[in-house]
Amino acid sequence: MDIRNEIKSYIVREGVTMTEVVEKLAYEYGWSESVPNLSGKLRRGSLRYSEAVELADALGYDIVWRKRKRD
Repeated sequence: MDIRNEIKSYIVREGVTMTEVVEKLAYEYGWSESVPNLSGKLRRGSLRYSEAVELADALGYDIVWRKRKRD
């Protein structure tokens, strides 16, 4: 699964629209209120790590780093 579809699946899973997510990000983190802006970042793969953390937080998630098991 590519990152764009993975993030969109989390948005759908939470039962919110892209507009609602963008509004929350604008209110909490000062993001642009433009849905096309977020969609473009996802499409181009240009979402910064700090933005991914904020996006996860807006959806009620934490990004967790976990060491992989060695084969």
